[in-house]
Parts: sequence; structure tokens; C-alpha cells
Amino acid sequence: MNATSGQRPVGALLLCRADPSAVRPPAQLLREQLLLAPAGDDWSVLVPEGKPWLHGGEPVEQVVTGWATALAVSAATWPVVALWWDRDRAGLTLAAGFRRTVGYTWLADGTPVGEDEAMRTFAARLALDPVLDVQALEPLTAPDPESDAHSRLVGLVAVLTRTGLALPTGLLPGENADRLRSVALAQGAEQLEWSGWRDAVRAELDVVEGGPLGPYVRGPKARVLGAAQLAVGVPLLLWGIGRRSGGWSAAGVLLVAHGALGLAYDRLREG
Repeated sequence: MNATSGQRPVGALLLCRADPSAVRPPAQLLREQLLLAPAGDDWSVLVPEGKPWLHGGEPVEQVVTGWATALAVSAATWPVVALWWDRDRAGLTLAAGFRRTVGYTWLADGTPVGEDEAMRTFAARLALDPVLDVQALEPLTAPDPESDAHSRLVGLVAVLTRTGLALPTGLLPGENADRLRSVALAQGAEQLEWSGWRDAVRAELDVVEGGPLGPYVRGPKARVLGAAQLAVGVPLLLWGIGRRSGGWSAAGVLLVAHGALGLAYDRLREG
């Protein structure tokens, strides 16, 4: 694709390092139009069906960063890589638990405008090979007149395939959002449906209880975790509303719901 020809598409993909069964509950809590599909060993991909960045005046980067943060903080045990692109730029955002997000950006013609340290942090948090994988990422941060932003994202996905990522056939970053949706549906992607706060949170707690965070969903540890989620979620929600940011508001709502319902987990189990 020539970086200087035509009107460049706008879109995003969310790569979650977990099976669809683990991704489904927190993704439903976002209450967004999303498609979910397996994407290799211990990877899933979320494809936006809607285009909130076109209607709310919020950049696609900000929307998906809010979503990725909400998913990662909610899950706490697996990271989310958001790939995004618009008419002028493209980039990635890595969210992992309560840690600060890591991002890297390229201009449409492929010019790197991120910091090398961010890419090294990206590799470390995904537990990539500190030698081979980091060496493979280095060309993505160097000037290359033959590689536009689309090529940079494709190159990043190629590196992640070493960790087991395998996107469904035809689902590539940099494509038009409508095409991504059509391809995902043709590959059998699941359309996530909102089932209500109670059922959605119950389903997620079922998943969490069987994982390494199981001890934290009941008793004193559950109360500590729930209080922490409320402490982060309430100001995040207010900040998102104040800035009219749908992505960050969704993150705040998800955390507040998690914290409040996590505190009432025992009662929820008895219902």
C-alpha cells in the first residue's frame, strides 16, 4: 500500500493474550459492539463493529486505549495490545493490569515518533525474547522510506506470531473497519451481546475464580481488591465524563462495577 495515495482507513484491533472464554466476560462489560475470535495459542482478537471515534469526536487511539486499559485492569492476569490507525498516524498501546500503559506511534508514511525505550518496555511486559524478538522489533523503530505505518503494524504482528499469535485469515491491521468486520464474521467471530451487569460480572468472576486470582474473589482479599478498583474507577469515570471520553468512561464504569460487585461477591453467589 502506498503511504501517499488515497484516503487512509481508520480502525483498530484489540489483541488479548488469553483464550476467548477469559476475554468474553470483561469485553461484554464494555458494552460496546465487538466481535470476538480466537487468534492462536492463548490469544484472542476483538474487532470493533461500531465506529465510536467517528461519532463522538474522540480519536481512535484514545477510544481503544480506554478499552484496552479497562480490559487489562479488569482481567489483571493477561495483557492487551491495542493496534490503531487513522488518516495521519498508526500505533500500538499495551495495557497490563494496573501498570501504566505503553504506547508507540508512527506517522502515516512510517516515520517513527515513539521512544525506543517504550518498545523495549513493550517487549519486556509481553515476555518476548530479550535478544531475538527485541532485535526483530528494532527495525520498526528505525527510519525506512519503504515502510509506511501499515507495514509497521504488519511487522509488529509478525513478531508477535513468535508468541503464538495467529490472526484469522484476512484480518490485518491497517484495513478499513468495515472490511475487518466482514472478514471477522466470515471467519466465524462471535458477536458479543450485553446480558446485564449481574450476569456479565458473575460470568467473569467464574473465570477469575478458576485462575491465579481465585483467592482474591472472596473474603478479605476480595474486599481489598474491590476497594482498590473503586478507588481507581471512580476518579477515572469522572475524568472520562469531564473530557467526554467514551473509552476512558467505559474503563471507569467497568472498574466501578467490578469493585462494587466484587465486594458483594458472596451475596451474588447466593442469588
